[in-house]
Amino acid sequence: MSTVADKLAKKSSHKTSAKQVRLRLVYVDFWSAVKLSFLAAVALAIVTVVSFFLIYMVVSATGLIGKMDDLFKSFSDGGVSLTSFVGLPQVMAIAAIIAILNLVVVTVLGAVIAGIYNLAVKVTGGLLVGFTSN
Repeated sequence: MSTVADKLAKKSSHKTSAKQVRLRLVYVDFWSAVKLSFLAAVALAIVTVVSFFLIYMVVSATGLIGKMDDLFKSFSDGGVSLTSFVGLPQVMAIAAIIAILNLVVVTVLGAVIAGIYNLAVKVTGGLLVGFTSN
């Protein structure tokens, strides 16, 4: 009687010839590059907002903001409080502004890189990529 493991071992002993194909990447679709860079920028924006939140929570839990507030009050004779400028709503607003700016910049950068690649292909002939089938 033959088991499944024996059949798989028999199949793996036969070597099939792998075909190799070499292709040139001569065009990057502009709108596909824009969509892909937009998705990457959305992921970066989410990471930015979450990291700002986590960093603020860690700094707040360690009491560093309170100590910096005391130091700031000693320099300003108690007139201005640092906690009025550095609170969770202010930190999240700054994080949102940075995330939106990064969203725009990364999306435009993806479009520009696709355009530059399409222009450079006319001079260089494209990127040579090799594929094999196993």
